[in-house]
Amino acid sequence: MAKNIVSPKKKPRRIVGAAGLPQLTYRGGPLIQNVEVTTIYWGSAWQNDPIRAQLDAFFDFIVTSSLIDQLAEYDVPGFAIGHGKHVASLIVAQDPPATIDDTAVVAFIQQQIASGAVPAQDANSLYFVFTPSGVTVTLQGSASCQQFCGYHDSHDGSLLYAVVPYGDCPGCEFAGTVFDSMTVIASHELCEAITDPIPGSGWYDDVNGEIGDICEGSNKVINTVAVRAAASTTFKATVSATVVIDGSAPVNLTVTLTPSGCTPPPPPPPPPASPGQSYTVQTEWSNAKGACV
Repeated sequence: MAKNIVSPKKKPRRIVGAAGLPQLTYRGGPLIQNVEVTTIYWGSAWQNDPIRAQLDAFFDFIVTSSLIDQLAEYDVPGFAIGHGKHVASLIVAQDPPATIDDTAVVAFIQQQIASGAVPAQDANSLYFVFTPSGVTVTLQGSASCQQFCGYHDSHDGSLLYAVVPYGDCPGCEFAGTVFDSMTVIASHELCEAITDPIPGSGWYDDVNGEIGDICEGSNKVINTVAVRAAASTTFKATVSATVVIDGSAPVNLTVTLTPSGCTPPPPPPPPPASPGQSYTVQTEWSNAKGACV
């Protein structure tokens, strides 16, 4: 099974709907229920690159966002997709070679796990490897920025990982900035890894590919501020007053507010760490809606 990738923007797009709507079908394999993302930045250039901190903040948010909520339609018995965590972030200062193959990326991840530099793997673990600008990643004879902009895979059916080369090359500008392009690619791979962690064994379409492949090139912006409808409560007011005409005693006034048919609203949630931060992500295919959402 070929590994699933984000293709460079310069390649022709698939025309969705030409022969009927795509339909992801479940192939019986595992899904990631509560993803635990570890971000690994390979190379000394990441130490001073502000995009690293931005990507970590993105993952802090995205794994508990509406992007994950919408994947719940792909729940199956034994695998209910819910919110996850960004559990760790690591910079490996040793620079990768100018060209690095996927087999070496797998060995690199295994080395970090074995050394204890990153959390040990379990069924929810997903390791995201980011390479610095100027490094080419090769995959089954294809090269980053030429045939792909990112991919995810499983090694031996257990080690789940994704690779996102630096998004500053022609063909991989999916949004207005390098950072936005990288969040588009990362969100594509994140949703595919959750719904099809071992490519082709989870939710898959034989013609169109995975959940993100179908919607490649379609983006949306989501914000860290969740819009919540304010709860409203109607109260009944009872006023009891006692007045002494000659003024020899104080006026006693009692006001009682009683909820009418509902309880008082809960206190508002605490503000998010970065209020109002917007992130550009890729839309994902919804079988239920028959559209990219």
